[in-house]
Amino acid sequence: MVEPLLNLTASVIVNLAFQKFLESGAGELGKKFTTDAIATMDTLRKKLWQRLTGKSEKLDKALSQAEEGDRGALDTIAKNLDVVMDDDESFATEIKTLAQQIQAGKINENSQTQNIYEGGTGFQSQAKDSATVNNAKVIHQYYGNPPNT
Repeated sequence: MVEPLLNLTASVIVNLAFQKFLESGAGELGKKFTTDAIATMDTLRKKLWQRLTGKSEKLDKALSQAEEGDRGALDTIAKNLDVVMDDDESFATEIKTLAQQIQAGKINENSQTQNIYEGGTGFQSQAKDSATVNNAKVIHQYYGNPPNT
């Protein structure tokens, strides 16, 4: 589900921009986002660098630390980005649009396997976000040995 442009906070945008550096490996990022989304992350991060670099020594240090995988630096960047977004509406719209494109490139993991034997009942739940939870009740009746799959 793509978040509306208005709900993309500075914190969400910064997290998406530096996602590449926060993941444990490039393979993990590739499991969660499409190639286009990963490329858009680079574009977003470069735009943030261009806009935020030189504002303060502390912010420059936080930008460098974020590229080294330091999650703590994201708060400093987000606070500064929030101020910039309030001051420049066109820049805010531009980076929110990029962040929305990244969100649209998230890969949903929908494969789930559950084996139920001897007339059992299984329940599966998957939380997409804090407001959406998908539930399924699965009932299979097998008697004797489990079926060959």
